[in-house]
Amino acid sequence: MAAAIGEGGRGPFVEEALPVAGPGPLWATGGGRRAVLGEPECTGGCCGYLSVFVQRHGGIVEWSDWHVPVDVARPRPFTSTYFDADQYDAELTHALTTFTS
Repeated sequence: MAAAIGEGGRGPFVEEALPVAGPGPLWATGGGRRAVLGEPECTGGCCGYLSVFVQRHGGIVEWSDWHVPVDVARPRPFTSTYFDADQYDAELTHALTTFTS
């Protein structure tokens, strides 16, 4: 379990999700972007990644268009999730300072 979680409990995707050098895929923009959240043991190139499309709509951030690895049961309902944009930005900033320092 410790190997999967990584040093400090950050997980293997923290450097991609919260890059120190600038905005990562979790930062919500008007144009949106796909954020990879995880991959199966056989690698995402083989079976696909767990990913979501992140987009800002004014004061709302939407996570939609979920992709799940092949042969993984898709939870129901698998719909869009919405966040208050100010709170979302604050949490990302907090995570960035916590997990990259």
